[in-house]
Amino acid sequence: MRFHYRCSDCGREFMTESLMYQCPECSKENDGSHFPKGNLIVELEEDVLRKAKEKEHVTPDDFYPYPSEDKEAYPIGITPLMKPRRLQKRTGLEHLSLKLDSQLISGSFKDRASYEVALQAKALGENKIVLASTGNAGAAASAVGAAMGLEVILFVPASAPINKLMQSVLYGAHVVPVKGSYDDAFALSIEYSKMHGGINRNTAYNPMTIEGKKSISIELFEQMGRKAPDAIYVPVGDGCIIAGVAKGWMDLKKAGLVSKLPKLIACQSEKSDAISRAIENDDYRAVSATTRADSISVDLPANGRMAASYVKESGGWAVKVSDEEILDSQLTLTRYAGVLAEPAAACAYAALEKDKEHLKAELGQDAEVVVLITGSGFKDMKAFDGRATIPEAIENSVEALKNLSF
Repeated sequence: MRFHYRCSDCGREFMTESLMYQCPECSKENDGSHFPKGNLIVELEEDVLRKAKEKEHVTPDDFYPYPSEDKEAYPIGITPLMKPRRLQKRTGLEHLSLKLDSQLISGSFKDRASYEVALQAKALGENKIVLASTGNAGAAASAVGAAMGLEVILFVPASAPINKLMQSVLYGAHVVPVKGSYDDAFALSIEYSKMHGGINRNTAYNPMTIEGKKSISIELFEQMGRKAPDAIYVPVGDGCIIAGVAKGWMDLKKAGLVSKLPKLIACQSEKSDAISRAIENDDYRAVSATTRADSISVDLPANGRMAASYVKESGGWAVKVSDEEILDSQLTLTRYAGVLAEPAAACAYAALEKDKEHLKAELGQDAEVVVLITGSGFKDMKAFDGRATIPEAIENSVEALKNLSF
């Protein structure tokens, strides 16, 4: 065996590599009012970790439950680790980096989870992937499905950004808009997979989503000279990305490759702050999310309990920002770093701007800090409406140049 499962709540272990979604006992307690229980953690076996430690350089495949047999079919990473000099000066953090997962094939971090689920489907002889998404996960699954010959059925809120929905349509997915929220689409997709089969890729519900997302930490480990940064700012909605980031460092630590975890900073909109409440007050109730940052707009975080636990274990904390601060940070990233990020991704930088003095007090201004840029701004250009405009055309004459003031 390469891995087995462990319940993140009761700790019960399941010594199998067969398809499992949740702990059969703990999941019975879920009633939709509090963060779900029973999400599974994938535990790699000791010999897998030992082999990784013995290598001069590691890759995500060394830590995947389902390693890739053909990496070139849909390459995942290595995404750039940018040193934004002007932002370093602006924040007073000399060792600030941006991890540009907006440069993955479908334009978002979600390629990582979708790829590992596709590998799971191939290994288990399934050719259908079912999921719910506000856009990015759906686009990623659809892109991976197109490249690897898998059928994708995607449930989305009808209000999701058109650019993201069109991506999935163009990749050939069966897109099913739902008159409701992401949580409604999530529930329907689970029922569909129960009725019609296939691998359900829903975030955290399928533990392989977290395993795919942990690959970013394996990349960062090598990019940073085989060590952990001091802190990582992560945009948070359902809690799956930050749990994946944590899981990567935990596996590296279990393998004896790092001695500490980076502090994980959960970055949320004030209008979608369920996991922040859990971190700060042990409040695991659903909220009514209304943030403009659609990718992190979640009423009932699917992986909220695990995410809050991992943030606390890392010694990290939560930072909440306004939607106005998120949209302002989009412009800051474009104009000071040349990085076009969608609102959810810009939330992580907005949180750093708001939190920078606290961070320096905790870790010093020499701290090595990484901000995850998880999605491209090209996915949601409407976010810039009213904040940036195309200038009026000038006359086609040399005379018209006299009126230009730049």
